Amino acid sequence: MGRWKRQLSLDISTMEASQRRRESDSPAIGFVWQETDPEQEISEMEKIISACVEDGVQQQKPQTKIYKRRWLILILFVLYSASNSMQWIQYSIISSIVTTYYNVSDYAVDMTSMIYMITYIPLILPASYLLDKFGLRCTVICGALGTCLGSWVKVLSIASDRFWVTFIGQTMVAISQICILSIPARLAAVWFGDNEVSRACGIGVFGNQLGIAIGFLFPPMLVPNSENSCDVEKGLQLMFYIVAAFTSLILILILFLFKSAPPLPPSSAQIEQKKTNESEGQVKTKFLTSIKSLCLNRGYLLLLLSYGINVGVFYAISTLLNRLVTEQFPKSEKDAGRIGLTIVCAGMVGSIVCGILLDKTHKFWWTTVGVYICSLVGMIIFSFTLDKNLGIFVVYITAGLLGFFMTGYLPVGFELAAELTFPEPEGTSTGLLNAVVQIFGIALTSLYRHLLNIWEDMWANVTLCGILALGVLLTILIPNDLRRQKAKA
Repeated sequence: MGRWKRQLSLDISTMEASQRRRESDSPAIGFVWQETDPEQEISEMEKIISACVEDGVQQQKPQTKIYKRRWLILILFVLYSASNSMQWIQYSIISSIVTTYYNVSDYAVDMTSMIYMITYIPLILPASYLLDKFGLRCTVICGALGTCLGSWVKVLSIASDRFWVTFIGQTMVAISQICILSIPARLAAVWFGDNEVSRACGIGVFGNQLGIAIGFLFPPMLVPNSENSCDVEKGLQLMFYIVAAFTSLILILILFLFKSAPPLPPSSAQIEQKKTNESEGQVKTKFLTSIKSLCLNRGYLLLLLSYGINVGVFYAISTLLNRLVTEQFPKSEKDAGRIGLTIVCAGMVGSIVCGILLDKTHKFWWTTVGVYICSLVGMIIFSFTLDKNLGIFVVYITAGLLGFFMTGYLPVGFELAAELTFPEPEGTSTGLLNAVVQIFGIALTSLYRHLLNIWEDMWANVTLCGILALGVLLTILIPNDLRRQKAKA
């Protein structure tokens, strides 16, 4: 024990001597030795460790990147969507010519448009599952392939006794649209940044409207209203070949250029959604869970009804536009097509304007309500100006006003659905939205046709105004629950 005490005393003496030497040497080397506080040393060490930890966290933070390629992907989708939707109204806009050439009823011709709605309803859930499981590229390729094959089948239906062949081709194209209508919101979220999503979705919807505009414009120009069946046959042949060639070109471009997703996500919301999807396990289980969640979402259910009413009215007017116009202005098939073009072109502008407005303000609920009310006002004006005594030029103007808001509402509804249902997949929410639209489209088109048979067109249009007013009320009742915006905050 004494030995340990002597050793400790020696160590202390040595340390004191060393300290005295440092103090005596300090003037020569220009500094004064100071004892350090142990607590201060610990505090400095904690700061260093904290900085290192923060630096490690910064390095491990998930990265986001916006790629220039996103615009190529969006343009390809716009052209692909247009190649399908331009065939929707292809026959109905020249219904008087088609009924005479193929010797079929008006109802049969209207069915070439309604088949788009009928096939969509039972197939939307499988299509949404396909999108969730295999992604954008696989879904888009399937749709482009079906559209191309259906277009070439219609080339074989030029003979006047082959309406059944043209209907088969139209059905193939109609089935392929299930791989289109759910894509815009998903593509915008996967490829575009937070401040571009609404705009990109609007441009994606623009593709569908572009196709409808082409469908309104070119059939009356290519297929003459002639008593000579040979002239009609040549017009149909030219139209079918142009469409088939265009869809073939789009398919080739998609096969070589279209990608499912960028290497890095474009936004923090997309990172969170990706984590949610990965944590939920298998796609089938996640898909069923999403469906259940959507069915329990009160705001989304109200949007389903209001959105279905608005777009269903648009479908009814588009399908029967030739009849509406030619009853007031006989022998005006080309004007009917141009009025339809006016509706859709104004709607394209409306879609883009509404998309930009949403990106700038993020006022999704207010924008939806405002656009819906304007759609109702536009429908009222259109109803009371569709009169031969006022002249067809007035119809062009009021139809453009109607189209700006009614068609401009499409991307607004998509974006509000994405906000209300986040982080559920956009493909599922928009898929169900479009399925309900088809149901309303069939019901309202059938009702509209019946009303036109028993009443004059003004009262049939007033009935549609009343239905739109109900849609406005349902829209106002939707809660302003913007979940995606909360995730970005």
